[in-house]
Amino acid sequence: MEIDVVRERLRHHRPTTVDGTQYARAAVAVVLRPGPDGAEFVAIRRAERPNDPWSGHMALPGGRQSSSDADLFATAARETFEEVGIDLRRDGELLGHLDDLQAIGRGRLLDLVIRPVVCAVTGPVTLHPDPTEVHTALWVPLASLRRAEVQGRHRSELGGQALDHPAFVYQGHTIWGLTYRILSGLLAVLP
Repeated sequence: MEIDVVRERLRHHRPTTVDGTQYARAAVAVVLRPGPDGAEFVAIRRAERPNDPWSGHMALPGGRQSSSDADLFATAARETFEEVGIDLRRDGELLGHLDDLQAIGRGRLLDLVIRPVVCAVTGPVTLHPDPTEVHTALWVPLASLRRAEVQGRHRSELGGQALDHPAFVYQGHTIWGLTYRILSGLLAVLP
């Protein structure tokens, strides 16, 4: 799965957007680079932090929109630079965005809508994770998410009830929840 294919598919994709002022906004970046097996994306394991509903989870770089952000691409670019040191404004190309998603935390819908933007880096970049926000950062081959051995489950507990979630399990890293939904949305757009 090459970046040119992703670029072409996103050019024709008409994402669902959520309008209105009743929601806070956030953006995450699916940052792609060419790899030996096609396009690879940056995945992060969030640092452990109290009162963070996604503490320790596998995620994509991103966060809440700031009043100083011109748009949600600016949010994703700022957060990507802060979290993993990639400057999307300088070294990236915006390919498009996926469907807006309402965040879910601890089993309930949150007043937060997240826009996944898809970008390709235009040259070599090095990951520099910020240890206050990111425990680990790695490149994952996008095509690997379609392999049977990467399909998995994540079990959690909420209010004493056991929950079972679909997940991608790549080299011991379990990607589930919002990040799973975003990556599944990207795979649905691709051939």
